[in-house]
Amino acid sequence: MLLIKDLEKSYGKFKALNKMNLDIKKGEIFGFIGPNGAGKSTTMKIVSGLLYPDSGEVYVDGIDAIKNNKKLKEKIGYMPDFFGVYDNLKAYEYLEFYGSIYGISGKEIKDLSMDLLALVNLENKCDAYVDGLSRGMKQRLCLARCLIHNPQLLILDEPASGMDPRARFEMKNILKNLKDMGKTILVSSHILSELGEICTNIGIVESGQLVCQGTVEDIMNTATGNENIIITVMNKEEKAVKLLKEMPKVGKVKFENKIITITFNGNEEECVGLLKTMIMNDIPIISFNKEVSSLEDLFIKITDKNELKEAL
Repeated sequence: MLLIKDLEKSYGKFKALNKMNLDIKKGEIFGFIGPNGAGKSTTMKIVSGLLYPDSGEVYVDGIDAIKNNKKLKEKIGYMPDFFGVYDNLKAYEYLEFYGSIYGISGKEIKDLSMDLLALVNLENKCDAYVDGLSRGMKQRLCLARCLIHNPQLLILDEPASGMDPRARFEMKNILKNLKDMGKTILVSSHILSELGEICTNIGIVESGQLVCQGTVEDIMNTATGNENIIITVMNKEEKAVKLLKEMPKVGKVKFENKIITITFNGNEEECVGLLKTMIMNDIPIISFNKEVSSLEDLFIKITDKNELKEAL
């Protein structure tokens, strides 16, 4: 659905994009992760036809998005991180206004506006003035605006920014519903735990380049390398520690208060073998768990350039 090849963009001496490459398949929710200034918003604006790159290629559903800007606008719905609303309009009037821009009028736009308000859980606010809506409601209204022409690709730049937990939960469910409707979604956010819950794939951006791309699990494994396994034993602690230090794929071994933490770079089958070996050596194991890393941990890692180079 979206293919980006060697995209470059500079603002004076600052290189915002440095051979950015990205491939998003149809029907994905793709999470764009990276620190401020990494190039996420610049990429989204170029894909949406709001900026021209210095060089590179962008294809949306096979269409050259740089050369065919008019055709591109039919395919894309773009929601920026900062957006404007017309305060003197009611919610349904706001959508009808944007529908008129796309040549939709009469009963069709009235029905469509109500359907979109229902989709974003604002049907009870159809007669409310936009300036009286909360920030979260305004953001959902702007998402409805992006859908007015039934685009195939949604570009959402920080759609949950500034929302309270309830509003973020509603936005997350809306994005899931849109995916079920066949939409492809490119979304950036600093609320990384929620991206991990809804995204089929994520990409990590650093200094204008896509560092890596894949499922959340794949990215975690790539960035962190070894896994941490936490083992709790009933007794025979010294025997367990000695055994683990002698086993292949086991790196560091730490022990404290019957809890043994090891780094392990083996696969699932080798992990099962490790547990089996301990049991066969009569180690009384109470629990055996992989330590779960979060996207927040990964974000900290990628913003430290030294750690990033070591990890990737």
